[in-house]
Amino acid sequence: MAKTRIIVGLSGASGILYGIRLLEAAKELGVETDLIMTDLAAKMIEIETDVDPDQVITLSTRMHDSFDFTSPLASGGFSHQGMVVIPCSMKTVAGIACGFADNLLLRAADCALKEHRPLVLVPRETPLSVIHLRNMLTLADAGATILPAAPGFYHRPRHIQGLVDHVVGKVLDVLSIEHHLYRRWREGEESNREK
Repeated sequence: MAKTRIIVGLSGASGILYGIRLLEAAKELGVETDLIMTDLAAKMIEIETDVDPDQVITLSTRMHDSFDFTSPLASGGFSHQGMVVIPCSMKTVAGIACGFADNLLLRAADCALKEHRPLVLVPRETPLSVIHLRNMLTLADAGATILPAAPGFYHRPRHIQGLVDHVVGKVLDVLSIEHHLYRRWREGEESNREK
């Protein structure tokens, strides 16, 4: 049986912890990851974490240069179970929405859409302008899943890690990858319904 393989794109939005945690979780679950990291994403790793970008790269199965259009990821024939851009900057949202594939991350997302493969975008921006919303609606109409970095609180997270795991778990849910990153709504509770 073929291994599960996903493309992970890290763009230059705040919230890079989400992308790092997705790579960690995928590795723990035995999911292969093809990583595309933009230059600004590498800078965000330095700004928002104590981790070196090279350490993040080691979490992936394979790393692809964000300007290498000879990469297999630049072809619609590349076989994978889905692509996630996490975090997804509004510039990246706009580029994908307009088909402006001037780097490998945008081209791989374009290929995912045209080949009808799952494309999950995790925007981390607030507030959202009308332009942002229109671009996301365009992408949702084209088949992308818009999954804002908006963690739930019903599982009573005690640390930032619990909030991050909730969003990453939702991403894995969309890709039909089993995990135990967070307690699901009312999981383990007895039903209060009358019998």
